[in-house]
Amino acid sequence: MSGMLHILDTLPERLLSAPASQLWEFLPGPCLIHLEGRRKEPLFVSILLHGNEDTGLLAVQNLLRMHAERELPRSLSLFVGNVEAARHGMRRLEGQPDYNRVWPGGDLWQETDEAAMMRQVVEAMRTRNVFASVDVHNNTGLNPHYACVNRLDHQYLQLAALFGRTVVYFIRPKGVQSMAFAELCPATTLECGKPHQPNGVEHATSYLDACLHLSEIPDHPVAAGDIDLFHTVAQVTLPKEAAFSFSHDNVDIQFNPDLDHMNFREVPAGTEWGVVHRLGSCPVARGEEGDIVTRDFFDIKDDKLITRRAVMPSMLTLDEQVIRQDCLCYLMERLPPPG
Repeated sequence: MSGMLHILDTLPERLLSAPASQLWEFLPGPCLIHLEGRRKEPLFVSILLHGNEDTGLLAVQNLLRMHAERELPRSLSLFVGNVEAARHGMRRLEGQPDYNRVWPGGDLWQETDEAAMMRQVVEAMRTRNVFASVDVHNNTGLNPHYACVNRLDHQYLQLAALFGRTVVYFIRPKGVQSMAFAELCPATTLECGKPHQPNGVEHATSYLDACLHLSEIPDHPVAAGDIDLFHTVAQVTLPKEAAFSFSHDNVDIQFNPDLDHMNFREVPAGTEWGVVHRLGSCPVARGEEGDIVTRDFFDIKDDKLITRRAVMPSMLTLDEQVIRQDCLCYLMERLPPPG
């Protein structure tokens, strides 16, 4: 059953080298692996919550090979998520919930075997007095490497800024791993660009190694010049019935083919996103509380979808399957870092 958690206290040897597509051959399913280190409060790392995002696996493999002949500087608890989707190179399989939407605190967390498993992971780490939590992801559009937090707390921002100066604060979508773990410890999500890219793997590897070597996480403000902080104010999805494309016009809405070039760029009001051939097929923007705020951000003029105000998109993607399974993008605004 896909919702069953397997807990290990030794590392399967093949985990050091196997690609994500082969994990199913020796892992019985999602696994929580506890490895002892010099400092006992463990660093928690989750990987492959989306089966097509393998940078976390590759970084952990690098990290464990680096420490193969010596004691880990800190205990490490590793959660390997959607092994079955990874087998097929997919974000999730049809019929599966999204493994990063069913953690405690979300809308779906009581309804599935997978949600029960995530609750078990959280409780297991609560008893171990977890030190910090890092969830490693990739995305499909043109995005810089950045870290996300769900609390504007100094330790959370310090943990995120250790990855780089671009940090995103969000409280929607609900049910994500970092939000569940934010109840226990400083928590961050790493967005490491597209899968398979060596620079993303190297960045994540060096970051996780730095986290393992931390004796504590600073509790003072991040220096203002060391962080660019953004606030996600809306999630943009498409109606299920809307036919869309980036390459041809025989659809309800035809988006610009280079739409993902706008990621992390402040685009002015009046920026065109595409051509609308059928009303009712337009993107829907939802605010932090789930309320529909589309008219705050988008308008249609002369059949063109345009922005009503200056915004900064993130995670715009041209991958139609990802758009169907998740969203078109998020919209952000700058935030001054807390002093």
